[in-house]
Amino acid sequence: MNDQRINSLVKAASMPPVHGDTDVYLILGDPIEQVLAPEIFNPLFARFGNDALLVPVQVAPQHLLAFVKAAFLAKNIKGMWVTIPHKVSVMDVLDRSSDLAHLAGAVNAIRRHVDGTLEGGLFDGEGFIRSLDYFGIPYAGKKILILGAGGAAAAIGASLVQPRATGCATEVALFDPTPGKAAEVAARLQLANTARVAALSSSAPEGFDLVVNASPLGLKMTDPLPCDVDRLDPGAALVDIVMKNYPTPVLRAARARGLHAEPGFEMLIQQAHLYMDFFGFHDIAAALRQDTCTIRQQICPQALLNESAETGQEFFVTP
Repeated sequence: MNDQRINSLVKAASMPPVHGDTDVYLILGDPIEQVLAPEIFNPLFARFGNDALLVPVQVAPQHLLAFVKAAFLAKNIKGMWVTIPHKVSVMDVLDRSSDLAHLAGAVNAIRRHVDGTLEGGLFDGEGFIRSLDYFGIPYAGKKILILGAGGAAAAIGASLVQPRATGCATEVALFDPTPGKAAEVAARLQLANTARVAALSSSAPEGFDLVVNASPLGLKMTDPLPCDVDRLDPGAALVDIVMKNYPTPVLRAARARGLHAEPGFEMLIQQAHLYMDFFGFHDIAAALRQDTCTIRQQICPQALLNESAETGQEFFVTP
């Protein structure tokens, strides 16, 4: 029996059983094949005895709002994860959302209340901040460039300018090739009144302490680099939140220069407990706050796990 068949059987054995009264959660995106959430949460549902299932669904942007409204007519569909490119546009169908989601203008989770109203939550940015702590990349008092101005970029920017005990960024700049898109996000983030926020006309990374690729560039191996890595300052760090094709070309280029460059898997890992609390799985959330080892080993590419082992990076984290 080949390794691929063995891995398929192992994954199947860890899946929760599906019954007529199983609670169904959907993850919406376009494309959708890159998502890792089902690999994290379905085994957790099974492990903790929750009769629930997370299913990926590819929905084109022009059908998004109609799909969300129709899907929630089904009583056993209890919530949705939201990924690219829907995190901003899905706000139009919600009845309310968190303060952080309002600041960012985006959500990555939707829950339905017993009265039928829909509430949005946003966890990407908080997961990103926790991943910086995990990697030892400072952000408080730093100048940060975010490449992209979609939902994930807005979420990251919103969390970077949030006042917190550890401080916030001094400056957050955004670049997106779509005219006006970065300016719109920057105007919202500036409402936090804690950091300078600006939209840039180019992706030039000079002068920034941290550069974040929050654009789709890197999902395809033929994509151009999101910025000119040779122009990064010698002491700068880079995070690429693309969780496909590891190590992505921009990560390889930054590391070739000896820079601290990390992938986005940890951002997802560090927000997993926030999703679970949002959807009412408090037992799973409590466990994940204490131990992220299992999901890290589930979703991280073997090459990344090997790197972590070689560098002594711990698999156990207490946020």
